[in-house]
Amino acid sequence: MPWKEVSLMDQRQELMNLASQPGANRRELARRWGVSPKTLYKWLHRYERDGLAALADQSRRPASSPLRTSSELEQQVLALRDAHPYWGARKLAHLLPGAGQPPLLASSTVHQILRRHGRMDQDAGAAHKPFVRFEHERPNDLWQMDFKGHVPTERGRCHPLTVLDDHSRFNLCLAACDNERSQTVKEHLIATFRHYGLPRRMTMDNGAPWGGDADGHTQLTVWLMQLGIGVGHSRPYHPQTQGKDERFHRTLKVELLQHQRFVDNAQAQRAFDAYRQIYNNQRPHQALGMAVPLQRYRVSQVAYPEVLPAVEYLLQDKVYKVSKSAQIEVSGRRHKIGKAFIGQRVALRAKEQDGCFGVWFSRFEIGQIDLRAS
Repeated sequence: MPWKEVSLMDQRQELMNLASQPGANRRELARRWGVSPKTLYKWLHRYERDGLAALADQSRRPASSPLRTSSELEQQVLALRDAHPYWGARKLAHLLPGAGQPPLLASSTVHQILRRHGRMDQDAGAAHKPFVRFEHERPNDLWQMDFKGHVPTERGRCHPLTVLDDHSRFNLCLAACDNERSQTVKEHLIATFRHYGLPRRMTMDNGAPWGGDADGHTQLTVWLMQLGIGVGHSRPYHPQTQGKDERFHRTLKVELLQHQRFVDNAQAQRAFDAYRQIYNNQRPHQALGMAVPLQRYRVSQVAYPEVLPAVEYLLQDKVYKVSKSAQIEVSGRRHKIGKAFIGQRVALRAKEQDGCFGVWFSRFEIGQIDLRAS
């Protein structure tokens, strides 16, 4: 896809970071990001040699000196705090030396510096009780998706759409949407899939546009399943199922949304693009051992197919087309499948119990039918 005019340097830097990861398929990355392999290798060579300055004329902060005085270190701490007023002492201490070096100051020392200079009044929140964290084993095993409630702008409303990788906390999509319609979500997901590939599963809540009626499916989730992506929904009134994305929403509010009033969604998107780069590439994450999300993320090996693949079934499956009334007819009896599947082909696959069949769409079981029932 063509480069956006907004945040061009941020996009190039993210591409360089992804291409620098061990085992990265650089030709595939070049294809997904709309540049030639020759250009990608040229940028990568310059980036590895000279860093970000090689991608464009841009000022560089000088590296810290081992002879820096205590006063200078304090000023560096305060400058970091001013740049990121809602980052705590642990994050700031981790950022002081630069990548790959031991911390120059303990987090307790940074805390004392902040307190002495009156910088503790803006902390995002108090310490929380420890709890057991669960995360999927590999990147792209699960993506969490949600809208963060609407944000008023001077010309209307902004609906931030967020997609987060469960394993790495890498933010894959932060989009300033005009609405929460299915087509809007689909367009942003396609752009995301083109860059990062397809996940194994996605989870979302039960609201529109991905929460369906009693069967739990919509045209959007049917499209995801056609791509081979498993779909799951959080339990009603249990937002913790989407815990990592919910946490990202709180962080986004504290560090960005509550401080800015956007004129329109174009301005909001520029701010989102800049914040996304900081969150993914610079902001240490305590749950990741103070690594940044990019250090844990790898692009998916499953590329987005520009042509939607046909749904295929096993030879022994009995295949039916879902009617306009959202039903299939089996042995003279009608069985409801769901409105989202109207016009689609589904299959019945025999289960161990005689007369019982699983209802399958693509490679996912979406229900069961008992032909013995009266």
